[in-house]
This record gives sequence, C-alpha cells and structure tokens, in this order.
Amino acid sequence: MQPQHNASAKHGLATGSYQPERPDWTIDQGWSHYTAEEHAVWKTLFERQRRLLPGRACDEFVRGMNELPITPDRIPNFEQLSDILMKRTGWQIVAVPGLVPDDVFFEHLANRRFPAGQFIRKPDELDYLEEPDVFHDVFGHAPMLANPVIAEFIEAYGKGGLRAKGLGVLEKLARVYWYTVEFGLVRQSEGLRIYGAGIVSSATETRFSIEDASPNRIGFELERVMRTLYRIDDFQETYFVVDKLDDLLALAQIDFDPYYQRVVKADDYQPGDIVPNDRVISRGTGRYHAQKREAGRAA
Repeated sequence: MQPQHNASAKHGLATGSYQPERPDWTIDQGWSHYTAEEHAVWKTLFERQRRLLPGRACDEFVRGMNELPITPDRIPNFEQLSDILMKRTGWQIVAVPGLVPDDVFFEHLANRRFPAGQFIRKPDELDYLEEPDVFHDVFGHAPMLANPVIAEFIEAYGKGGLRAKGLGVLEKLARVYWYTVEFGLVRQSEGLRIYGAGIVSSATETRFSIEDASPNRIGFELERVMRTLYRIDDFQETYFVVDKLDDLLALAQIDFDPYYQRVVKADDYQPGDIVPNDRVISRGTGRYHAQKREAGRAA
C-alpha cells in the first residue's frame, strides 16, 4: 500500500533516522526467524479471508492464490514466491523494512520487483495497521502479480511514478494506483468483484466495498480518478470499477502528460463526491462516513 500520497511523510522510514544497509532498501526476509506466534497471526488472517473472499474476490485473484505457494500454515517464503512469479510474469518479491522513499519504490516496480514489508502485525492489530505488513503485501498483492495484465500495469506505474515525481505531479498519479491496485473493483459475469489488495487483505473492507450501501461505486475514468482524493484512515467513500482488467492495459500505454496538464489546473474532488458525467453503478448513502463525522464532532 505504498503510495499514500500526498504522503511523503507517510513513507516513514525515509524521513526518520533509519539508515538502510543497501541503496535499494532491501533486506533479507529472515524467514527462519519468524516465531510460532507470527505464523499463527498469518494463519488467523489467512483463514478469515479465505472464508470471506469466495464470491467477492475476482477470478484472477483466486487463480493467482491457487498458483502460488501461499498457504495458511506459515508466512510465505519470498524466494519461493519469486521463483514461481518469475516464470509466470517476470516479477519477484523483495523484502523491505517498511515504507520506503518514493524513488526507491518506483525503481523496484519499474524493474518488476515488488517491495514487501517482511514484518507481520501483532495479534491485537488484526483489523487495522497503519503501515502495510507482510500479510497485506503478500496475500493482497502477490496473487494479482501472477496476472499478466496487472503485472504490466504495475511495471508501467513504476516507470510513470519516476517521471511524475520529476514533474511534480506524483500525487495525481498515486490516486490511480490507489483506486486500482489497492482499492479497485471489476465487473465480472457474477457481479462486482474485488481485485484491489487493500480490500482483499481486509476482512471489514471486503464486506464494505461490495455489500454496504454507504459507498459510491462509479465507473473508472482516468481524469476523474486523478482528481479524486482518497481516505488513508478508513474505508473508501468511493470505489471505482473497471469493466474488465484488460482495460488497465490501456492505462499502461497512454501518454499521461495531457492529463497532468489538465488536472493540475482543476479542483480536486472529495472522496464521496458524485459529479456530472460520472457513470454511477450505485450511488452510496454516505451513512457510514456521515456517522463517523457526527461522532467526531460530538466527542
């Protein structure tokens, strides 16, 4: 869940006293050092999502899970995962200590390396963790990296991110990643399905994104997404829906510069806005976030 922009400050290790041993910020996973308690946390999270995702996750996610050595009993070994991913799509998983600087993150993606936190949350943090851990990064992302469309899209995002940072428009591009790779929905023959890693790794948002009446669900349109703020502290107020994952290939091939030129001059949309020309799949009630805001004012 790296791009929490406008959030360079959220790329916490980069702004603190941490000094990486390697220029690319990678570390050894240290798989043999995981404790029985840490493997048990993985199992709890895995089993919970395995019960929830049938009928909610997209076919491509399910296929990726079946193809990769991701099991409930233990935290996956990154080398074993990478061996199979390399054969499927040329990707590998590399361990990092947490959030890393933007340019390091994009450089990894541009070279088909997915930087994954190698730590796992504590037993009392099952439902919320501010910084993505190995469960989010591996359970959430690795199955979709086995899909050629997502593999190409994320590589293109890495290359685009390096350019966007140089142009000073990284925040706009980050919203595309957020509303697709992290919190995207896709139409399938049975209905809306999840492909975003931030959703498939969250028990509560798995249900909320698909079934709750509160959020908007809107057809994906690039410029609209680039102008839309997002939530990093709670469920999304709007989910953007692609008609098919292959639509993301077009995003990997277009020239973003004309979009940047327009969106930097335009006002941002709030996370819960519905605006003219939106292709509204379901208009949300907004009840969940309205209640949260009301409770915050009353506190």
